[in-house]
Amino acid sequence: MINRYTFSRKQFVPRPLDEVFSFFARPENLSLLTPAELGFQILTPAPIEMRRGALIDYTIRLFGLRTRWTTLITSYHPPHQFVDEQLRGPYSFWHHTHLFTETDDGTLITDTIEYALGYGWLGKMAQALVVREQIERIFRHRELAIERIFTPTGMTPSVPK
Repeated sequence: MINRYTFSRKQFVPRPLDEVFSFFARPENLSLLTPAELGFQILTPAPIEMRRGALIDYTIRLFGLRTRWTTLITSYHPPHQFVDEQLRGPYSFWHHTHLFTETDDGTLITDTIEYALGYGWLGKMAQALVVREQIERIFRHRELAIERIFTPTGMTPSVPK
């Protein structure tokens, strides 16, 4: 039996929904949100058209080893939601829902990841000792990057206007 885990994170951004969604709908921007130690590289040629059925290939470095990761966009409902699912990568299951909710003052971003590791008791041990903390660390980095990117004083050039 494979154990599934859930990770969820919410972040408020004081920017309009369309602007925030447009940034996240460009897979090329993922490198701006990913910690450098993961060595994130997109292999799919840019520009990548975000749509249901889009495939995105990239590599990351886990524990010093370069790992190929392929995701499929299984749901795409701009400007409110999209879902990516791992087809190939380090997890036995990965389902990431990106939800964007308009508020009076900006946009609430909600990330929910359901994942499984496989490998029986070794996977359970890895989850307890390493994986959960690594996901937490990635999303702490992402939260700070989002704050920097969406400051009122300036936007990154990669944000569509």
